[in-house]
Amino acid sequence: SFKQNRRDITRLGITASKRVGNAVKRNRTKRLIREFFRLNKQQIPKGYDISIIALRVTDALNICTVQEELGALLLKNDNPFS
Repeated sequence: SFKQNRRDITRLGITASKRVGNAVKRNRTKRLIREFFRLNKQQIPKGYDISIIALRVTDALNICTVQEELGALLLKNDNPFS
């Protein structure tokens, strides 16, 4: 979800459900999501609170998969921030 926070920074909250897997898989999922935001922070406007909830993940999850999925959601032409 996206919500304006009336600040000069964008904050990120990540939650990984137990359905994702054990603690190792949940932490890896959160690390990959944080890495996506680190690599794309110039393209994400400032002043938003972003909440990401990972519900299920496959074993083949890598940064390319995260880039495709979140990139399609956040960086597409009809920007959810506008």
